[in-house]
Amino acid sequence: MSDLVKVERDGGIMIVTLNQPEKRNPISSMDMVDALCAAMEEADADVSVRCVILTGAGTAFSSGGDVKGMKAGSSGGTRAVNPADTRRNYKWGIQRLPLLFQALEVPVVAAVNGPAIGAGCDLACMCDVRIAGESAKFAESFVKLGIIPGDGGAWLLPRIIGFSKATELALTGEMIDAVRAEAIGLVSRTVPDDQLMAAAREVADKIAANPPHAVRMTKRLLREGQLASLANILEMSAAMQSVAHTTADHDEAIDAFIERRPPVFRGE
Repeated sequence: MSDLVKVERDGGIMIVTLNQPEKRNPISSMDMVDALCAAMEEADADVSVRCVILTGAGTAFSSGGDVKGMKAGSSGGTRAVNPADTRRNYKWGIQRLPLLFQALEVPVVAAVNGPAIGAGCDLACMCDVRIAGESAKFAESFVKLGIIPGDGGAWLLPRIIGFSKATELALTGEMIDAVRAEAIGLVSRTVPDDQLMAAAREVADKIAANPPHAVRMTKRLLREGQLASLANILEMSAAMQSVAHTTADHDEAIDAFIERRPPVFRGE
């Protein structure tokens, strides 16, 4: 695993940390995209990983794109001399992240430990649950740099906070603090900075306490529900339910309920 992303395992919880604190954890480079995708794919492939916590090292969650790499003539950035190459850099670079996060079955909790700016804000939006420390700040700030959200932010943000609020943030580029982010539904809760990881872990543990196959299928239905018709979701729900009914964890849940004891789920 690349040093750009630190991966730790604690029981059924995987903690993935963006690990470029000296640069405030930008995510636009190909190396960072590769490292983050590899970590998330590893978690998704392992059913014993019940939940992922995503956070940033240092004082920032993610500064988003590398602004210096956007300057004309710079090397290593997404911007290229040939517009066709720039398009490909987005497609095979940062745009892989929203597609991957949308496809993940393992739940992801963002522990936003500081500024989440531009693509960093959108990365938080790619996660399923967002918990913010008091020092967290959010900005859909692409317009301030004369560009647009090239990583799917125009799709992500309205689905979380609604069209009107998303439009306001995207067109003004305004930065908001954690308190306002909670008020508009961008984050689930705001906690003191020194309690952030404990709060994220509390949510992750509550998710991890449930049967993993049911959790993953429920998440899949919620994600598909962003796009599919009610009829299609009902059809998919029936198919997934037929699978869920055959799992040993389902039988264990029923037996534990009848016997009035705590269930023991094994992911079977």
